[in-house]
Amino acid sequence: MKQRKKQRLSVYLDPEIMTALADYAARRDHSRSLVAEAAIASFLSPDAAERQEAATTKRLDQIDRRMTRVERDVGISVETLAVFIRFWLATTPPLPEPQQVAAKAQAGTRYDAFVAALGRRIAQGPKLRQEISEDVSGR
Repeated sequence: MKQRKKQRLSVYLDPEIMTALADYAARRDHSRSLVAEAAIASFLSPDAAERQEAATTKRLDQIDRRMTRVERDVGISVETLAVFIRFWLATTPPLPEPQQVAAKAQAGTRYDAFVAALGRRIAQGPKLRQEISEDVSGR
């Protein structure tokens, strides 16, 4: 079997890339030259585009799943707010004029308490979206 002589190539690399190359080569117990040669061969191989497309497709699928979850969570939020508003409007009678002044005076304090409770709920969970089953279909 005839052995081919390798040719020399000088390449200038950014310091960060050179550090990453050296670290990778050291972890694998290979020379930097061997790692660089393999990387260049992989980049130039005919299936490099297919591998890149597969990686891109995988990332797009992950993004799609995340977007689906965000869509679901926003839908839950909107429906929760709508149900609460409908319930509140249906069950809360309007206040007589003299009581409206007192209610407005308490509104700031009650709102601050609501925001504090919401903050605690978000900080310690569980989240409402986690309490609602993933497989509940729209009715």
